[in-house]
Formats: sequence, C-alpha cells, structure tokens
Amino acid sequence: MKKDVFIVAAKRSAVGRAPRGQFSHLRADDLATQVTQGVLNSLHHLDYSAVNDFILGCAMPEGEQGLNLARIVALMSGLPTSVPGMTLNRFCASGLTAIELAYQKIALGEAHLILAGGVESMSRIPMGGFRSTLNADFLLDPLGQSLALGMGQTAENLASQWHISRDEQDAYALLSHERALKAQQKGYFKSETVPIRVCYQEVDLPQQRLNHHELLIDQDECPRSDTSLESLSKLKPVFSVKGSVTAGNSSPLSDGAAMLVLASEEAVKDHQLTPLARVIGFHTTGVPPHIMGLGPVEAVPPLLKRHGITHDELDWIELNEAFAAQVLAVQKTLAFNPERLNPMGSAIALGHPLGASGAIRTTTLIHGLQRIHGRYGLVTLCVGMGQGIAALFEKL
Repeated sequence: MKKDVFIVAAKRSAVGRAPRGQFSHLRADDLATQVTQGVLNSLHHLDYSAVNDFILGCAMPEGEQGLNLARIVALMSGLPTSVPGMTLNRFCASGLTAIELAYQKIALGEAHLILAGGVESMSRIPMGGFRSTLNADFLLDPLGQSLALGMGQTAENLASQWHISRDEQDAYALLSHERALKAQQKGYFKSETVPIRVCYQEVDLPQQRLNHHELLIDQDECPRSDTSLESLSKLKPVFSVKGSVTAGNSSPLSDGAAMLVLASEEAVKDHQLTPLARVIGFHTTGVPPHIMGLGPVEAVPPLLKRHGITHDELDWIELNEAFAAQVLAVQKTLAFNPERLNPMGSAIALGHPLGASGAIRTTTLIHGLQRIHGRYGLVTLCVGMGQGIAALFEKL
C-alpha cells in the first residue's frame, strides 16, 4: 500500500543571471551547500542521521558539477557520512525528477526522510557541457537531426505551428516581468529564499592591489524594471533571421539551487515536523524533440485524470517559462486559468537554471499555496530533447 508523502521544508537561492551575474564567482557545490544548510536549519532540532538519502538534479553534471555532486554537497552540508547521495539528469526536469524519486522511495516504505532538489551554474558550466557530441550515425536519422536543434529553434517551430505572433510573445514576457517585480516589491519571495554568501577576489591593476568582496545575496537578479513592449520590440530574433523568438521573450541563462525535505507520516510524528504539503503524484512523458515545448500538454492531462482533479480546482500553476512561445502554445491547448498561471512570473523574468528549475518552481508553489490558502497546485515543465513532466501537490 502506497504511503502518504509530505513536504516539510522547501528553500531556494535567489537566481543569478549568467554568465557574469551575482553568482558567477560561486561554484555550484558551494551554492547547493548553502541552500541545503538553509533548508536544514529551518527544521529545528532535526537529527541529521535520520536522513535516508540526498538526491540532486543537475542538467550538466560535469566540470565543477561533475563526479557525484549530490554526495559532495551532502558531505559539505554537514550531513553524516551515513547519508548517501545521488546526482540525476533529466535536463530541465532534473530538480523535479529528484523530488519524484524521493517521493517514490518514501511512498514504497523504503525511506522516511529525504532531501531532494537541484542546482545549476550556467555561469561556470556551459550549455551542452564542454565536449558533448551526438552519435554521428544517429544524426542521419530524422529524430537525431531534431535532437540537434537548438532549444530556441524548437520554440520557433511552436510559434509557427500555433500561429503565435511576436507581439503575443513580447506581451507575455512583459507580464512575467511585471508579476515578478510586484512579488519582489511585496516581499513574497522572502519566505522561500535562503541568503547566499558570495566571496571573491578581484585584481585592481591601476591601484596594483587585490580587492576582497563579500556579498549576501537574497534577491533574484533577472527581473528588469525597465522592460517595456517598446524595448522588447527592438530586440532582434536570435534563432532565425525571420523568426520571432528573442532574448527578451526567452528565459535567460541563470544560476540557482533549491532543496526540499520530504517525509513519511512516521517521520513527521517522530521528528515533530510540520507538513507544508502532501505530494499527490507525477507524470513524465516524451514528445517529438522538434516541438519539445509541448511536453506539458502530454504530461498534465493524464496526471489530473489519474487523481480526479480538474483545471478549475488548481489554485496555483507553475508552468516553467522556457520561452513565451512555448508557454502560449501550451496555454492554447490546456487553457489554464490565466490568473492562476505563474502569478509571480516565472523563468522569463526569474531565470531558468536548468537542473534547479523544477525544484525552484516547486518551492515557489509550496510557499505560494501557503500564502493564498489554496489547496491544489501544479508544477509542469517542458524538457530538452522532447519530454514533459508534471507534478501535483496539496497544501495541508
């Protein structure tokens, strides 16, 4: 019999712009460690030896993010050596898949307390990694050729197929920034954010000295108060000369991390924890790679049907904004309540640190449901190479 699984803590870092933003001097393991320590510190008097596993998503697990990053971060965070660690990669869904795996282990009774989340430094590890290559023989296959498409070109495909204009994309991008800035001004992100300490040195050649900098960062860097339809309309297409996808209506390269603590009912009682939400379930699927942005269209309906929940019952929907064209194509099909869809903006304004985004979106959802006293929340993402994922949560 499947057991109930609860989220008892959820924290994230602010998100920095890459490659020269507020976290560009910070390694991914240091960033994830500070977030992990922050989420653990929010659970007062928790016996760390009770933690059964540490699962971390990362989309480009190489270089400074290589080896087994989860095990490294677990040890750096002060967890006992008895806590194992596993790093997983499902591209943009890595962080949410880490949460899914933790949920499954607890629901099956194989664990009681697991930390799960994601991290990505796009400042320090480039998109696609350092030396990644596709199989040359597979590239002769149409599917292989579609896998070789850049993510931006898949967004152009959606814009063309779904007749989504440049004006529609820019208007949506502006809305994302406006909602994110309003949420910042109202302090809505404070409850979910762990302040991150960044220390670095900088050579001052004219003065012939080494300057030491120490910052404490607790605010997302990507939302722009100077965004307007006029400024967005002046940007040139990035992926196709005659296209409509620009840097302004796409998510920016970003750095960030998020970590959640999942617990069984037994662990909640034994450690006197307070559940924030119950995990209802997940659905993951594949779609044609050349229209990868439609992943949520295939992932969301089966999940809602399986659990008998309708669109109207969803109080908060986090649809990760890889591109405005992608969000609008999904929305034209699924017809979410626009007021409940990304009410505080999403990746276009707040950034998309690949392997962390699913965990970041979940963290925002959990805290958002608490604030508005909603019941059901949905997190969904499109995923590189043609995949989709969706997850349902219930506020307690």
